[in-house]
Amino acid sequence: MTKKKIIKTTEADSNHKDLDKMSTKTLLASINQEDQTVPLAIEKALPKIEKLVNAVYAKMKEGGRLFYMGAGTSGRLGVVDASECPPTYGVPFGLVIGLIAGGDKAIRKAVEFAEDDTQQGWKDLQKHKISNKDFVIGIAASGTTPYVIAALEEANKAGIGTGCIACNKNSPLAQTAQYPVEVVVGPEFVTGSTRMKAGTAQKLVLNMISTSVMIKLGKVKGNKMVDMRLSNHKLVQRGVLMVMKELNITEKKAKDLLLMHGNVRKAILAYQKK
Repeated sequence: MTKKKIIKTTEADSNHKDLDKMSTKTLLASINQEDQTVPLAIEKALPKIEKLVNAVYAKMKEGGRLFYMGAGTSGRLGVVDASECPPTYGVPFGLVIGLIAGGDKAIRKAVEFAEDDTQQGWKDLQKHKISNKDFVIGIAASGTTPYVIAALEEANKAGIGTGCIACNKNSPLAQTAQYPVEVVVGPEFVTGSTRMKAGTAQKLVLNMISTSVMIKLGKVKGNKMVDMRLSNHKLVQRGVLMVMKELNITEKKAKDLLLMHGNVRKAILAYQKK
């Protein structure tokens, strides 16, 4: 039986010709023109993103973890999103985990052919003692990355929840994931350079997933990051302002309270219990 050929719009020829002859002004305007199509493509995928978020939340509210996995730009974006959850929401390191083909060294320098390894993805997940309490989201602009697809296939066999973010229609990755999200952004400004529109789309969707899940887990009060880690002076000052506003107290009293309890939520609760 002949295998159906996947049409990759991410590899299609750019809508813009002769980039090397463009002025700086034209280059910037053209890139910006293309970038404006990304949120519209995401809007079409919102129902699928909603299903994915609800599935992830269902696992995490019972104590499960969220894994992102990808190669190249996609893998780096997953690592970034995972690494930002602890300082932003005060959750433990290891609750959201980003895995990249080729290991951590691939975050800075590409590891050749790592994305083609069909065994390593599942091995990387097993290093974290993954179980059916957890959830895995594969990230691949092309939707054809072997490292990611093979890992999701094994996760499915093990009864682990799976989702994906891809930027081509009807990709093998989307067909493998239980909760696929396809954001079809079309050809890149520089043909095939999926770190551009596809990367932007993936980043925006990752923002939506982690932010929505953390809010649903109770890590935001009103619209404030009340569980954030006070890891620098800027965040301490932000926390002081939150406490001042919530309790209607002076800056000094708010800062003393915050530093005593080390957390905006705890500071507010302690004061209200007095």
